[in-house]
Amino acid sequence: MNKPTVLIVDDERNTREGLAKAFSHKYRVLLAENADRGMEIVRSSMVDIVLTDLRMPGMDGLTFIRRVTSMREPPLVILITAYGNVRTAVEAMKEGAYDYLTKPLDLDNAEMVIDRGLATRILRSEHAQMRRELDRRDGLDGIIGVSPAMNRILETVRQVAPARSTILLSGESGTGKEVVAQAIHRLSPRSGRPFVVVHCASLNPNLLESELFGHEKGAYTGAYERQVGRFEMADSGTLFLDEIGEIDASTQIKLLRVLETRKFERVGGSQLIETDARVIAATNRQLKELVREGKFREDLYYRLNVVGIEIPPLRERQEDVVLLLDHFLKLSCAENGKNINGFSRDALKLLAAYPWPGNVRELRNCVERMVVMSRGSTLTVGDVPLDVQRALADSLDGDDQFADNRDVDAGGGVGAGHGKRGAGDRLNMESQEKKLIAQALEECDGNRTRAAERLGISRRTLHRKLNLYGLHA
Repeated sequence: MNKPTVLIVDDERNTREGLAKAFSHKYRVLLAENADRGMEIVRSSMVDIVLTDLRMPGMDGLTFIRRVTSMREPPLVILITAYGNVRTAVEAMKEGAYDYLTKPLDLDNAEMVIDRGLATRILRSEHAQMRRELDRRDGLDGIIGVSPAMNRILETVRQVAPARSTILLSGESGTGKEVVAQAIHRLSPRSGRPFVVVHCASLNPNLLESELFGHEKGAYTGAYERQVGRFEMADSGTLFLDEIGEIDASTQIKLLRVLETRKFERVGGSQLIETDARVIAATNRQLKELVREGKFREDLYYRLNVVGIEIPPLRERQEDVVLLLDHFLKLSCAENGKNINGFSRDALKLLAAYPWPGNVRELRNCVERMVVMSRGSTLTVGDVPLDVQRALADSLDGDDQFADNRDVDAGGGVGAGHGKRGAGDRLNMESQEKKLIAQALEECDGNRTRAAERLGISRRTLHRKLNLYGLHA
């Protein structure tokens, strides 16, 4: 059986080598003379336990602990500190340290703490594995769907996850491209290594280059220390490049070079750094069209699109809407401390008919809003946001002139217009609106201000509707 790996990070050579000699009979011992070197080892090697000093040149022990423990499935960290410095030890444990040892070290006690930490790490690893298994059973790591389109995507995810090839995910905003990327990572042999995300559109070209490749101290004004880039952070793991269609021509060239050679240089540096990061890119734009327009390199497009996966919009997989509603209801109830049984039949029918132009992201936000605002044990039509109801009412009219002739008041409510809608349809919509208003008033004990807030309209509009329908609070 392989020995557990212990990394000792200390700037004092005698301390490092003395601990290595004391522990090497039982553990595989790695040594680092400072925290920067320690981070490099943690990222490139499978480390179980880290013993780190507090005061070192460069990155201090607390910063080192914070960075290590923020990794996915990190090693356990044990702080070595001066005797009696309990305040620092407590601060270290707040940052994620497992335990602390005081100098001068009692080697027997240190070995006992390490063994206890190894047992804890095994338990955590087993728990994480069980969690991954449960995730796989529940929609393949969060991918919810039974539609033919989603079944094809699930099959593709299972097939490509073990490979090393780059993947291009395309689809409208809000369709869940990052969720699919995370599922691919978790089902891959890289699941124990970092999943690193870069939102390319949120950074200007200079910042994006530094973010991807890192920079050396003094590379540009404000570069006061060396920064490790996302390609280094994702080494042996997965790098997810969101909105890849937004990167400029210069960054496209450098990205292509990394994908072809798996080597890069930090900004302001000359040393070639190797990376084994698997790249998954995503876009809501038509990259082929950008290639034709000369805005995106054709060679980079083909390098990224080794495996292409198109994520369909929610309107093209209506079979999945009810499943998603139920899934996000459970999540929102747990996050907000609510106990809600489910949706009423009418509410479910209404939500299932809505086209969800904002896709899964819009659906999730809608459910969370309903959960937060609801006071009952079941979500009813009265809990459905009024903008969703208005949009659905508009969509029922197709391309007729309803939008031009309806009441344009922002608080008009569902079915407020008349246009070319048939009299029967109009009366039905007005009847629904009347019921919604009456229900809101009842649930708010006649308080018009609260009822208007629940309906998503102004108090003035509510007053006008009350007069229109002959309702009295």
